[in-house]
Amino acid sequence: MSPTLEGIVVVSIEQAISAPFASRQLADLGATVIKVERTDGDFARHYDHLVKGNSAFFVWANRGKESLALDLTKTEDSELLASLIAGADVVMHNVSPEAARRRGLDAPTLRAARPDLIVCAISGYGEGGPRSEDKAYDLAIQAEAGAFSVTGDEEMSKVGFSVADIASGMYALTSILAALVRRDRTGEGADIHVSMLEALSEWLSAPMYATVYGAGQAPRTGRRHHAIAPYGTFHLASGNTILIAVQSDGEWCSLAESLLLAPELGTDPRFATNPDRLANVVEMEALIAEVLQSIPDEEALARLAAGRIAVARVNDLQGVWNHEQLRSRGRFVEVATEFGPVELLAAPFDISGSDPATGFVPALGQFRPEVIESVIARGRTRKS
Repeated sequence: MSPTLEGIVVVSIEQAISAPFASRQLADLGATVIKVERTDGDFARHYDHLVKGNSAFFVWANRGKESLALDLTKTEDSELLASLIAGADVVMHNVSPEAARRRGLDAPTLRAARPDLIVCAISGYGEGGPRSEDKAYDLAIQAEAGAFSVTGDEEMSKVGFSVADIASGMYALTSILAALVRRDRTGEGADIHVSMLEALSEWLSAPMYATVYGAGQAPRTGRRHHAIAPYGTFHLASGNTILIAVQSDGEWCSLAESLLLAPELGTDPRFATNPDRLANVVEMEALIAEVLQSIPDEEALARLAAGRIAVARVNDLQGVWNHEQLRSRGRFVEVATEFGPVELLAAPFDISGSDPATGFVPALGQFRPEVIESVIARGRTRKS
């Protein structure tokens, strides 16, 4: 079985997370990904040294790639990059729009010679507009896109992971895959622009629409869902924390009967519909908490299971690492790095008839010469 994207060549001029995260998914799917980084390295290499000497962020976003350290102010390095681009199917970058134009990495320049080329640019604020050249990092975009305003409790908070980088990286990935499908059909390449601000704003659309068309900005609700109840965390008698999620009035009736042993609460006017439950959320949660605190954990979980109520443990990250579902499904792989092998989560793709590709996490400038030579030769063939 061959990886899904075997034979596709991606040249990515990248740093930090957004573009590297997107290109790593392409590598996981079997594409040949050539990572072009500065001579002092992608600065994500130096965030920490926690994964057996490697940066946790770099290991996460860069397995399966070849690394070329180039100084694009030097003629020979620029010419090498041009030779690689000539053999590529996809060129991706997350340099600023102005820097891309200055270096000839903008889509009009690249596609003038190769109309079949797919060019994907990720930037903070997108092409054009008053903020197009502003520097943008994940937390800055979280702030700009309103993520802070809906996260936390009385005190606003960031999302605890690189959500703006991931959002833009995933839209880059899906756009590139769609462009590859269209190119197979028409022979036409693509000019793709992904804005971190636009990607994360899309993810915040539901609370934004509720704010604009409803009664203004909803308060931050911390452990609770802002629009559905009961949907939040509760303490069991042992002190362990679980999350209970009820999505419908029918599920509320099931919870009232199975957990609370009070089926009449299912149609109680205080709780019968989701808006009713939101209006009386403190009283409703107190009823649930009283029952959970009064019975053993095992009985509480058995009652919830009998009612087919969604329940989750509130894991820390060590708990996720040891999660029995991930471990039983074999969702970890061993990957080589310059400091020795490390165990990492496998790609979440599970495509029949396709073996996953993992590769190595490259040291700065680590590549297989035969891969680079084959891409350059591919470019020469296209020109002849």
